[in-house]
Amino acid sequence: MQNQNWRFLNRVIVVATVTLLAVSFTTFAWAQESAGREIKGASPQAVSPRTPQAGYIYTPESSIERPEDLGLRAHTTYVVRSVDGNKPVGLVAPQSFQVSSSFSPDAIEEAETPASLGCLYVQSPNNVKTGCVPNYAGGTKGPSSAGWGAIALVDAYDNPDAASDLKTFDTYWGLPAAKFVKVEATGNGDCSSVPANAGWSVEESLDIEWAHVFAPKAVIVLVEACSNSDTDLFYAESVAIQYIQDNYGGGDVSNSWAGGEFSSESSYDFTFAGANYSDYGAPVTVFASADDAGFGAAYPSSNPWLTSAGGTSVLRNANGTFNSEGCWSGSGGGSSAYEKSGPSTEFQYGIFGNGTARATPDFAADADPASGAWIYNQYAYGGWAVVGGTSLSSPSLAGIVNRAGNRLSSWFGYSVDGYGYFTNGENNLLYAQLPTAKAYYTNFYDITTGSNGGTVTYNWDYCTGVGSPRGLLGK
Repeated sequence: MQNQNWRFLNRVIVVATVTLLAVSFTTFAWAQESAGREIKGASPQAVSPRTPQAGYIYTPESSIERPEDLGLRAHTTYVVRSVDGNKPVGLVAPQSFQVSSSFSPDAIEEAETPASLGCLYVQSPNNVKTGCVPNYAGGTKGPSSAGWGAIALVDAYDNPDAASDLKTFDTYWGLPAAKFVKVEATGNGDCSSVPANAGWSVEESLDIEWAHVFAPKAVIVLVEACSNSDTDLFYAESVAIQYIQDNYGGGDVSNSWAGGEFSSESSYDFTFAGANYSDYGAPVTVFASADDAGFGAAYPSSNPWLTSAGGTSVLRNANGTFNSEGCWSGSGGGSSAYEKSGPSTEFQYGIFGNGTARATPDFAADADPASGAWIYNQYAYGGWAVVGGTSLSSPSLAGIVNRAGNRLSSWFGYSVDGYGYFTNGENNLLYAQLPTAKAYYTNFYDITTGSNGGTVTYNWDYCTGVGSPRGLLGK
């Protein structure tokens, strides 16, 4: 017993020491750069306006934010790229279609596939000769089989075809068959069975398919709320966290939905806590979309106890090889009106100082519908569609972090003699690399082009956070 207590105390000391060192190094590095970055107090009026989207973009009803929904209901965060210039109707086999990019006359944007985004984010184009070119023929596969525990995708309403959608997607792209579970979160009594909804069914197909792309060995758990009310979605969140802790030893939870901020939001923060109390409980990292409305914070993205997912545009050369990533103009990101950082969520201390507003996002992945990704959805579209939005980046990042296998809770804590120590373990790791001379530029792509109405610059910014992933280190 004494040996166990001694080992436990050592773990507390090590975690506390690493966290303090990370904050100290981060503070020093940002102090050297602060004069030129002008991040603090950035205003959307002081920077360039949102860049126009190339081509025809369709925003579904489920993704429209309405003033009367504030603090009551959430919306999906996906948009659809039309293949033929009309409202998407599905039944179109995956194929190449190129659009001009607003970033550079030499760049193009294409529909992405499991192989191309897997190459970009897991292998990195610097390490492969193919340039991560999208291949639209079936059976092109994706990242190798990896992952642990489970990834839960929390959504509203039911997709009756979720299991068959995922199976069709996996079969076409030559991916390993997914272990899939659907959970109806009806225990709060708001419905006896979850009703179907076309708009949210697309969200669910997107979430389960792209979480599976990056972590094929993780069990994919779709948790469906009775409706898109905050009451039902927040309840489903607690069901999702508890379910993967109890049944799979933890994992990740992705929330591809958002709503406007509201004054009492911080009272719901603990709902999104994948708490890991020392040896009790299983580690869970929680993700949320930063929204698709450009500069500005959203909830639950602004919750400091989760990881906020911003959006990028994937830009390619004329031959399809990878060129660069830029800030997607629709990506959410901004300073929260109600959430504060610290003292336990000091991962942004080096940028803003302690006790200042929580800023989003934390890191980012492809979200531009012009460089969107293929999904399969039978219920709403009757087949294939290309989608974007931070609904794509959130499950993708959840899959990548799951694949990395560090098993860091976004609400990580110990309890010693009645005193608690809590911190956001995943965000600590992401932000601690910013001041490094080598690791940051090896593990992340630093995005400095484009605009969502907020400042986009070196290192952290209001559109892409610390940047987009390159490989699995530091995730």
